[in-house]
Amino acid sequence: MTRNSQLSQPLPPVVQKVSSNLKRWGFWGFWSQLVLGIISTVTLLFATPALFETNERLQGVQFGIFCAFVGIILLVAALVIAYRYGKIGRRVENRDPAMRPKKSDTLNLIRIGLVLNLVGMLFAILGAEALVGLTLAKLLTLSPQLIGPNTDQYVNSLDMLIIQANTNTIAAHFSGIATSLFLLNRISS
Repeated sequence: MTRNSQLSQPLPPVVQKVSSNLKRWGFWGFWSQLVLGIISTVTLLFATPALFETNERLQGVQFGIFCAFVGIILLVAALVIAYRYGKIGRRVENRDPAMRPKKSDTLNLIRIGLVLNLVGMLFAILGAEALVGLTLAKLLTLSPQLIGPNTDQYVNSLDMLIIQANTNTIAAHFSGIATSLFLLNRISS
């Protein structure tokens, strides 16, 4: 069969399915992670001044903020991978089989996205766990009759902002993990 006759034939159904899945799920994975990541980033920016305070009470909070930032940085890398899913989906539609990306390369890219999301989710969970623990400790030490000038022992909006940012980052990474696992299942079979 000549090269020109290969280029004039329609794409095999399996190739069309792989292309469609990569484009569709890459689109949804990218946008869901992007929206949740933006919400997390904006929420976390309100907590950033706490990183530069030397108050001993904020040491656990600073660890939570650090973990949240690492989670967001890994989310940015995962977003690049999710964006590439759509690009690869369009390249798979190439009529020339020699110009299509290799299945192994595509699966490796999906695995990289999966690992980035898993590690990012781990950091977000660590940060959220630290902050929830600190918040719980504050709540447990409060006496119902205690009202005084020392407000460091109370749960405040900063604590809740960081917990919210970590929770949104966890949701964004979960979206990326779900997308990667779905694509792995669809492409590798």
